[in-house]
Amino acid sequence: MILIKTDYQNYIGGKWVDSASGKKIEVTNPAHCKQVIATVQDSNKEDIDNAVAVAHEAFKTWRKVPAPKRGEILFKASEILLRDKEDIAKIMTQEMGKPLSETRGDVQEAIDMGYYAAGEGRRLGGKVVPSELNDKFCMSMRMPLGVIGAITPWNFPIAIPSWKAFPALVAGNTMVIKPAEDTPLSVCRLAMVFEEAGVPPGVFNVVTGYGESAGQPLVENDLVKMVSFTGSTVTGWKIATKCADRMIPYTLEMGGKNPAIIFSDCKYDTMLDTVTRSSFSNQGQICLCSSRILIEKSIYDKFKF
Repeated sequence: MILIKTDYQNYIGGKWVDSASGKKIEVTNPAHCKQVIATVQDSNKEDIDNAVAVAHEAFKTWRKVPAPKRGEILFKASEILLRDKEDIAKIMTQEMGKPLSETRGDVQEAIDMGYYAAGEGRRLGGKVVPSELNDKFCMSMRMPLGVIGAITPWNFPIAIPSWKAFPALVAGNTMVIKPAEDTPLSVCRLAMVFEEAGVPPGVFNVVTGYGESAGQPLVENDLVKMVSFTGSTVTGWKIATKCADRMIPYTLEMGGKNPAIIFSDCKYDTMLDTVTRSSFSNQGQICLCSSRILIEKSIYDKFKF
């Protein structure tokens, strides 16, 4: 496999630009650790602040685009993802290591989310409720928040970013996303997809880099009105604390210890297959993988093998 592009820049305001630091991060092939497949920008606070400012400005016009029209643009993005599914899957396999059968599924999740969000462009209604007062009319409307800061992990390099980006954009928000430094190429490719689909400049921005130098300034920027994070529990705790100090909403998807609970009336062969797949799918690098098993005592000895 050969990547068409090997030197990636940040995507800010519809343009591909170098980091202010002038530094690069090497992206290596996990199957051949010394093989550098691409370089990306080692960004810092200046890059983040620039991207957020651009996103904040783009929000003023993007929020006024009718939701059905925003949905139509995102539908086009889904069609492009479908068209380029195989190429994106190959890039993902090179940067993070899982087999093509898995990366194709990763891209498919992005496609499905795109189609779903596009449909929501025609369902972003509010509510009308009865009033307890005479001659009063009660209604609510959905309003976008503003700039969304997103920080995404390496295990699902395009599925998880799409879960955050498509719903945020169809609702009228803009976004600055910092992908994991190990797997930034898939998100850069997502930016290319949005650009081709017609997402206006500044609505979706990608800044690559490390957590301390790029992720932290994104969380702390006053123009960021919500943070969406997927990653470690320790980092999530820090983000929750920062967001609480700033009184802004946040969503956290972090690691856990998910138990598989097995009772004596289970279908034994089915149970073994289910537990095995749950524990070892994607090498166990899934937030909902079973990392412990709770077994009814009466079948414990049978389960030990």
